[in-house]
Amino acid sequence: MAFSDPGNNSDGAPMAEINMVPLIDVMLVLLVIFIITAPLLTHAVKVDLPKASSQVNQTQPENIQIGIDRHGVVFWNGEIVDESGLRSRMQAVSTQNPPPELHLRADGEVAYRSVARVMADAAKHGLTRIGFVTDPRDQK
Repeated sequence: MAFSDPGNNSDGAPMAEINMVPLIDVMLVLLVIFIITAPLLTHAVKVDLPKASSQVNQTQPENIQIGIDRHGVVFWNGEIVDESGLRSRMQAVSTQNPPPELHLRADGEVAYRSVARVMADAAKHGLTRIGFVTDPRDQK
């Protein structure tokens, strides 16, 4: 687009200069967008974690074993308990000083909601020390 110079009306020649203000505005907007989005792109870092084997933990007698089978049935130290029984037992052991650690053994096929429900009940009763028990054999 060529416009004539309003100060020079004699020859009517097109203006040979480019208006840089809109171009600078666009570049500043793009710069702000890149400044905002650049940290989001570097958030996910691929990390190759080291392989380690752990030794078998010996369960202390004051720890409580909670098991959940693949059907969602909950066991308290090997004894089947229902939801109200689990809550009453958690209430009873939460008064101990210090409160015991819970060792949670959940079947690999159990729905996550069953595990989350047990953990939520434990947290409500102040039992925050929860350990997840896994099979120490190497799964290949």
